[in-house]
Amino acid sequence: MSFLRTPKPEVATQARGSAQDPKSRVMSNNASAVATIAGSATAVPPHLLTREIVKQRIGDVFSLDGKRLEAIQSVIDNSKIDERHSVFPVDYIVEPRPLAQINQEYREKAVELGLEVTAQALLQAGMLPSDVDLLITVSCTGVMIPSLDAYLATEMGFRPDVRRLPITELGCAAGAAGLGRAWEYLLAFPDRTALLVAVELPTLTFQRKDFSQANLISAVLFGDGAAGVVVTGREAAGPRVVASESFLFPNSLDAMGFDLRDSGFHIVLSKDVPQLIRERVKGLVESFLARQGMLREDLSAFLLHPGGQKLLSFLEAELELSHSDTEISWDVLRRFGNLSSASVLFILQETLASREMPSGSYGLLMAFGPGFTAEMILLQWP
Repeated sequence: MSFLRTPKPEVATQARGSAQDPKSRVMSNNASAVATIAGSATAVPPHLLTREIVKQRIGDVFSLDGKRLEAIQSVIDNSKIDERHSVFPVDYIVEPRPLAQINQEYREKAVELGLEVTAQALLQAGMLPSDVDLLITVSCTGVMIPSLDAYLATEMGFRPDVRRLPITELGCAAGAAGLGRAWEYLLAFPDRTALLVAVELPTLTFQRKDFSQANLISAVLFGDGAAGVVVTGREAAGPRVVASESFLFPNSLDAMGFDLRDSGFHIVLSKDVPQLIRERVKGLVESFLARQGMLREDLSAFLLHPGGQKLLSFLEAELELSHSDTEISWDVLRRFGNLSSASVLFILQETLASREMPSGSYGLLMAFGPGFTAEMILLQWP
């Protein structure tokens, strides 16, 4: 993992000037190995949480009335989220349960969704479980030992020598981070294949007796879902991962995360997170691209994690993006809410399925999570 240092303005200029064609610069850096996205898939559980259901139930569930109820209903209306998915009906989700029971539910439902999305991603890539050399699983909404990847490998017949990498504590950034780790693995072992599986069940972290603003916002924002991505060093038709970087924000440990208590996971979510990202994102993107000999204008696609409507609006403003640039991010937010680590992979799947990208064009995939951290991936279409 490389930590980003903001270069002086002249560094970006020199980087840009060192290669007239950014395509040749990036390709020369990775001439000996490729990491191509060969297939992707998404899956959601069957129960639906619509905006109207949430508005009807939230007052009773949290004993809200008067101005506080009006305020949270205004947040719901302004969230730009029409619906989310849940592994259980809303009447069951809102009832307190022992942590042991919640964790058992997490294990059962995570395996169920993980198996579904793994099968779909491999089918889309035209591969079998035996073709996978590295299995990466990411999640932050429950704890499993053995980890999810062990269950997937055992039930689907992965090879006994498959490498396994569970990533459990990177939150919303983990989908992008997992893609970066797959790329790095394929740089070292160019003829192999990695499978990334993200499963998030944030509805299981619901806390009825937590009246904090962070918990109220969490109840409005997050939904359940899973995503899978096959990345290979073999010949495939999808976009290539050509660069990856991370940035750990200074003095930001308390910006986002979970507190694990007797009753389960309690969300930590600072109201300052959107502003924290707003102040840094333009410099982060410009510096990342400069190291590839590129400028913001060289990008044709923006796959941005929709943490919430305010964050997405700030990203649009700071990166000078149009609605068409971020349309898929807004659509994923509207239909699924914030899916934590799976969100940016949902956006990747929608982009691959719905957009015909020009040959040689570049896209930026970006997500944020606890730490506080930013993960950036540079993609190039064949």
